[in-house]
Amino acid sequence: MVEIKNCPSTLAKGYSIYSPTATRRLFDGHRVNPILDFEYDSDTAAPLIARSIARISLSGAQEKLSAILENGRIILTPEGRHGNYILKPVPSDKSLRYRSMMPANEHLTMQIARQVYNIPTAENGLIFFADGQPAYITKRFDVGKDGSRIKQEDFASIIGRTEDNAGKDFKYKGSYGDVATKIRELLPAWQVEMAYFFRLLVFNYLYANGDAHLKNFSVQQTPEGDYMLTPAYDLINSHLHIEDTDFALSDGLLPQNEWCETYVRTGHPCVTDFRFFGKKIGLNDKQIEKVIALFSEYQPDVAQLTEQSFLDDRMKRMYMRSYEERLQRFLRE
Repeated sequence: MVEIKNCPSTLAKGYSIYSPTATRRLFDGHRVNPILDFEYDSDTAAPLIARSIARISLSGAQEKLSAILENGRIILTPEGRHGNYILKPVPSDKSLRYRSMMPANEHLTMQIARQVYNIPTAENGLIFFADGQPAYITKRFDVGKDGSRIKQEDFASIIGRTEDNAGKDFKYKGSYGDVATKIRELLPAWQVEMAYFFRLLVFNYLYANGDAHLKNFSVQQTPEGDYMLTPAYDLINSHLHIEDTDFALSDGLLPQNEWCETYVRTGHPCVTDFRFFGKKIGLNDKQIEKVIALFSEYQPDVAQLTEQSFLDDRMKRMYMRSYEERLQRFLRE
């Protein structure tokens, strides 16, 4: 049986159940047992997504299960009903390195984004099947309080990139500049949203999320009828599990003819590339430097959250080494 010493959502010390803060945010105040009363069988649980056969990626290898909260219990969504939660169990794909740690990796990365860098994120935590196997749990943010669906669209759809016109790897084509162009065109408060987008891209780079493709960025309709970027989701240090590149998109931040000398020479971007990208997408110097300053400093809270996470000791060391190496790489000019 799994031993829980810290909150399985906020990672606050000394909780064998979800903390009051987690209960309020993740479960709308309902007390939920972090141990499910059923086990996971990948052959019968009907994953909601198909595997990708075109590119090795985490998004193509992770099963997702729809779930609801009913009578204080998380259960798989019955047929004919809409789910309010998504569960990601340990993937069945044995080619993934340290796959048993993937739920804890995603959970930690999401908590770091929110707690250390103030990035809006989908509510999330860990939950455990009856046999002790972990699953990442996230609350859907496209469901209103009345149960209605909130209109939402990802950037593959917004840009118009599909398998028919761009091949099986369609969500990995292009650059983050393409996303920025659409943000500027479509979102009324585009400068505010662009600053958030920029912060998220720097975060993904420092925390080795090489699977931040076009479908992992979305806009959502507000009650006023306009659109804004959704909270961040699917944040994970993908490099610990697969051999991937610095960026999910084929052209990276921008096409190669706009890379700085360090990027061309080393094959990895540095702070100069991010400053140039910030200018290119319409941010002013103050906005850019605020983000650069935030990510240029070593953050002790990252080490604290990592230590309190549900990663095993080896993965904790690997996670911190990855962060420290990326930080050094980022600061080269």
